[in-house]
Amino acid sequence: MAEAGGLLRGPEVWAYVLDGHERLRIALAELTEGRERGSSRLPGWTRAHVLSHIEGIGRALTRQARYALKGELIEVYDGGRPARDAGIEAGAVRSAAELTAAVTATLAEAEAVWGSVGDADWERPVRYRDGDLRGALHCWWRELEVHTADANLATCSAAWPRELCLHLFDFLAPRAPAGLTLVESDGPVRHTFGAAGGGAGPGAGGEDPTGRGPVVRGRLTDLAAWLAGRQPHQRLDGRLPDLGPWP
Repeated sequence: MAEAGGLLRGPEVWAYVLDGHERLRIALAELTEGRERGSSRLPGWTRAHVLSHIEGIGRALTRQARYALKGELIEVYDGGRPARDAGIEAGAVRSAAELTAAVTATLAEAEAVWGSVGDADWERPVRYRDGDLRGALHCWWRELEVHTADANLATCSAAWPRELCLHLFDFLAPRAPAGLTLVESDGPVRHTFGAAGGGAGPGAGGEDPTGRGPVVRGRLTDLAAWLAGRQPHQRLDGRLPDLGPWP
């Protein structure tokens, strides 16, 4: 069950993360030699760039957990954003086999460390957004699922679980103009941003109840993909407003 701020309980999100690990492992089986140089779903990045980033952010967030469990704090990346960007570029020159081995090792490391987090540990502080372990694990969930789809291999945003889509609505709310309403075309979710009483919940299609913003309808996964700056798999209905930067 989601708690305040759109976060799941630690053990719940960990179960979703493990499912995401398995989908990524299945996707990596498609990475034959040469395919790593193919285009990803991110402009300007090859599959190798995306996989190098998954490796880097996975190790960085696992490091947050490892140190938090010792009662210590450490930066997400040594050297900050410049070091992160340089690491992606350096890692992207590797072969398909090398990338597969590196990402597989990252998943195994994550499972060993995050799997040791106990019920009493989730509120331990971390440097990531000056938050706690639960927030850091949610970050890994987002990065894992979104970039696995970006890699343009065996999985895509259509495979995202409903709980991830709803979490993305909450996390990405700062991107949305006030009054924007997203309506799930094949389900109960209606989510209005920046309006009193807004949030994911039951409702039917109709006009924007606030009278302030556009209404966009589509499958839940497509709405979440668009809000995350990705191309939906099926057409969305309605006027698509400009979105702000990733928070």
